[in-house]
Amino acid sequence: MSGHSKWANIKRKKEATDSKKANIFSKIGKEIAVAVKMGGSADPNVNRKLKDVIAKAKSQNMPNDNINRCIQKAAGDSNSDNYEEIVYEGFGPCGVSVIVEAMTDNKNRAAADIRCIFTKSGGSLGQTGSVGYMFNKKGYILIEKGDNFDEDTLMMDALENGAEDIVPDEEYVEIFSEPENFSDLREFIENQGYIIVEADVRQIATIKKELNDEEEEKLQRFLDKLDDCDDVQNVWHNADI
Repeated sequence: MSGHSKWANIKRKKEATDSKKANIFSKIGKEIAVAVKMGGSADPNVNRKLKDVIAKAKSQNMPNDNINRCIQKAAGDSNSDNYEEIVYEGFGPCGVSVIVEAMTDNKNRAAADIRCIFTKSGGSLGQTGSVGYMFNKKGYILIEKGDNFDEDTLMMDALENGAEDIVPDEEYVEIFSEPENFSDLREFIENQGYIIVEADVRQIATIKKELNDEEEEKLQRFLDKLDDCDDVQNVWHNADI
C-alpha cells in the first residue's frame, strides 16, 4: 500500500460522516460488551481487553458517555445479546485475499449475509486456512506526529517496550508488535502522551496483490458493503492499493 493512499484513507476515516461514525460506534459497542463479559469485569484496570477497546474507542472520538453506557449495559444486563466471534476467509473481487472478523448474535444470518456480499462482488468464501497463511497477526499502533515530536526517542522507547518494527513516514509512525505485547506497548505509548490514531490487533498481509485503478474501485465497493454489514467488525485484505 503506497504511503499516499494509506494516509489519504486515514484522513478520510477521520472525516467520516455522522452515519459512518454511528456505524463505527455500534461496532465498538459490541467489542466493549464482549470484552466485559469475557474479561469478567467492567473495570478497565482489571480487564486489559476492555482497556484496549476503550483506547480504540477514544482514538475514534467515541464520546465518554457512549463508552460508559456500553460498559454499564454489558455489566448490568445479564440478558443482553451474547455475541460470538467468527472469522471468515475467502477471495474478494480480482482475486484479493480477504479475512473477515465478525461479531454476531446469529451466526447463520452473518454467514449468509457475508457470503452474499462475496458472491455478488465476484468473490467467494473459502475454507478456514484458505488465505490465512498469507497474513500474520500483529499488534498495530499508528501515531500522528505532533509538535516537538522526537522520532529517535519514540523508536528507542517503543523497542524497549515490546515493539518489533517501526515504520516512520512524513506525518505518521507505524509500530508493530507481537499480539501478546500489544496491550503493554499501547499503554506505554499512551502514557507518554503520543497522539494515537489507530491501535488494535490486526491481520497483516505478507503477500501483496497489485491492482489497477478500475480494480481498486471494484474492491472499495466490496469493502464498503462489508463495512455496512452489522455483523462485520474488521476486514483485512492483501491488496496493494
